[in-house]
Amino acid sequence: MKFFKRVINKIKAYGKLVMFSHTIFSFSFALVSMVLAANGLPKLSILVWILVCFMGARTGANAINRVIDAKIDAKNPRTANRQLPKGEMKAGEVIAFTAICFLFMLFGAYRLNWLCFALSPIALFLLIIYSYCKRFTYFCHLVLGVTCACAPVGAWLAVTGKFEFIPLVMGAANTLWVAGFDIIYGCQDYDFDTENGLHSVPVRFGVKGALFIAKLFHIITLFCLVLIGFLVPEFGPIYYTGVAVIAALFVAEYRMVSPTNLTNVNIASYSVNQLVSLSLLCFGLLDAFI
Repeated sequence: MKFFKRVINKIKAYGKLVMFSHTIFSFSFALVSMVLAANGLPKLSILVWILVCFMGARTGANAINRVIDAKIDAKNPRTANRQLPKGEMKAGEVIAFTAICFLFMLFGAYRLNWLCFALSPIALFLLIIYSYCKRFTYFCHLVLGVTCACAPVGAWLAVTGKFEFIPLVMGAANTLWVAGFDIIYGCQDYDFDTENGLHSVPVRFGVKGALFIAKLFHIITLFCLVLIGFLVPEFGPIYYTGVAVIAALFVAEYRMVSPTNLTNVNIASYSVNQLVSLSLLCFGLLDAFI
């Protein structure tokens, strides 16, 4: 019993380490893209390997981010209680865990098709380099967005084996949506990032300017989502209802935060956008299958 309890506790620890609850952020775009590419559900083998690639990539990326940012996290009061700064986990074991996750991703890409496997090193590079970006560029939010956008584009390539316009528009929507709420999230670290020479949109443009840029990104996101509706014959009123719900959630998001009140940043950036992702997933899949 003690052995199983240790195993369960270790699984919980890794779930906390990689923020497993945040999987939904790109999962919705990936699943909708996959279903559209396959005109329904793809073969079971393709579905399985897509999930292997997705889970390996996002889990490994979050794990290595904790290692790369460990020293920064230790200095930031907001993140000092994370597992690596507190010594609850060792960097070596997290790196080993990351390597296993990335090997699963690469093997999954190999089992899908030659294009996915050929492009997998680019995805791997993005998954790692993102964690370093805030050390030298305020475009770090967009790099994160592009990295997340590999999910819908990759899912489409996994099914069809070729590039098309629809997944690129979905990737653009995914990129700007993630970059937008990551900018909002970064506003709470404005003072810390400024004092420690880190780069972000809030540091470069101030909190007021950052919130304006985030809002602009989300307006363009909505435009991309509407464009997807025009491009996909299967989409109709149900899908557009989902886009309307997403627009309403964006409005609520920006009413929760202001340059002078960042109390609800975590709710605005994460909780609300989890609902955005679920809305896309539910309304998108419902319209695709009806």
